[in-house]
Amino acid sequence: MNYLLKDPEAVLDYSVDWGAEYLSGDLLATSSWSVDPQEAGGVTVEATDFDATTTSVTAAGGVAGRMYRLVNAVALQSGRLDSRSIVLRVEAR
Repeated sequence: MNYLLKDPEAVLDYSVDWGAEYLSGDLLATSSWSVDPQEAGGVTVEATDFDATTTSVTAAGGVAGRMYRLVNAVALQSGRLDSRSIVLRVEAR
């Protein structure tokens, strides 16, 4: 499993490029982000954004020693649904 490291005090931006040969001319219509697990002091979604082919999220917090999954669920203009995940390991640095 590949994961990204994040300090509990850091507020960082992450993105997913959906356009890299995946969309085949289709475009993103909606995007939402969630965190798993949700827990007190855990990673939180501070802001989100998206354009026709890329989504982004700003994540804050987290408990040192824990792993979290940022899940990006999208709907395409064609009506197709999909999701991608970014796995974070929180470590005090």
